[in-house]
Amino acid sequence: MVERYTVAIRELPDTERPRERLKLYGPQALSDKELLAIQLRIGTRELSALGLAEHLLKEFRGLGGIARAHLEDLKRVKGVGEVKAIEIAATVELGRRIMVLEETPRPKITSPRDVANLLMPELRYEAREHFKSVLLDTKNQVIKISSVSTGTLDCSLAHPREVFREAIIHNAAAIIAVHNHPSGDPTPSVEDRKVTERLLEAGKIVGIELLDHIVIGAQQYISFKERGWID
Repeated sequence: MVERYTVAIRELPDTERPRERLKLYGPQALSDKELLAIQLRIGTRELSALGLAEHLLKEFRGLGGIARAHLEDLKRVKGVGEVKAIEIAATVELGRRIMVLEETPRPKITSPRDVANLLMPELRYEAREHFKSVLLDTKNQVIKISSVSTGTLDCSLAHPREVFREAIIHNAAAIIAVHNHPSGDPTPSVEDRKVTERLLEAGKIVGIELLDHIVIGAQQYISFKERGWID
């Protein structure tokens, strides 16, 4: 038998309401029941959101059981229904994906070939030029691959402001510029060289080193660093 929980959340003191407690103390301070109640938002005529959350935790024997439950199992619980069941399932899946991200080691760049292997599968068949910057930490591990622009590469599309913005936000120690040539020929153009010179100068000003500029073609690449065009 479901235990009745007749006190609505709005009738609780502010310091006991899950949303207010989260704002005041952060999500870490909340119990499983409180976090689940925030996700549920509303309860039923018999149970508040907190009461429904408590019932769910008992029904499935904790968060682990809820995470393993199928959508149909969640929907069968009185007061949950299809919409809430879908929202719970989506939240669980987001949690799983975050765990995978945290457990997956970040790629470490030791050579231009590492960068080419990382981006060639994505860029070699593109019909337009894509300019990306690979953000690195002090150990040359990839923090993020940032998309800067799409179109014909020129100084306006690959402006240092756009290239280094994400690097500054993410506290990158260095970056590697990468773009593709849809023709398949990775030979750098005059414009490619101009863009690289501007990025080198900007990097010195903001304190984020441009380690390399790699041009990707059809199953081949050219590295400015390997060619000796970047010290």
